[in-house]
Amino acid sequence: MYIPKYFKVTDTNEIRDFIQKNSFGTLVTTKKGKPIATHLPFGFTKQGEDFYITGHMAYGNPQWRTFETSDDVLAMFQGPHAYISSSWYSHENVPTWNYEAIHVYGKASILSREELIEDLKIMLEKYEGHRENPVLWDTLSSNLIENELKGIVGFKIKVEEIQAAYKLSQNRNETDYRNIIEKLRNEGNPQSRQVAERMDKGKI
Repeated sequence: MYIPKYFKVTDTNEIRDFIQKNSFGTLVTTKKGKPIATHLPFGFTKQGEDFYITGHMAYGNPQWRTFETSDDVLAMFQGPHAYISSSWYSHENVPTWNYEAIHVYGKASILSREELIEDLKIMLEKYEGHRENPVLWDTLSSNLIENELKGIVGFKIKVEEIQAAYKLSQNRNETDYRNIIEKLRNEGNPQSRQVAERMDKGKI
């Protein structure tokens, strides 16, 4: 991913937090030279000194069989994004797009049964734990669990490289920067408002 210096993010804690908040991503591998992709929820964990992306997919999905032949896989995560009109600048310019995106590269491997179960427990706790009637691992019947486990494949990606870009008009002067925030808030678009809120926290 091409990242101009204004927009590059390197803080590991910031990146980890972003992935946790925007955990529905895209996994890309290649099969006979052709890119293939699956859209999945991911986890992001640390084991010792290493970081891992974790997840699972349907057993019938052929992508997991490409892990052995792929030197690297790519997991992509994206936050809110918005069109930026050049009419919002105090000088002549061209329009652009603001966004936040992270690419994670690494080697993928298949989780053991025990690792998969632990990962599923963590995922259920994350997305169900705060609900009024949470569906957690211990509330599911053993028959259902066994049937579901037969139909999925868990995997982990040992993180080898991270490319993170927050393109949020950091290269604009203060007057244009504040005006962009105001215009985004008035767009009537939820994603535009989210970008405005992100920018209003201050230039990164």
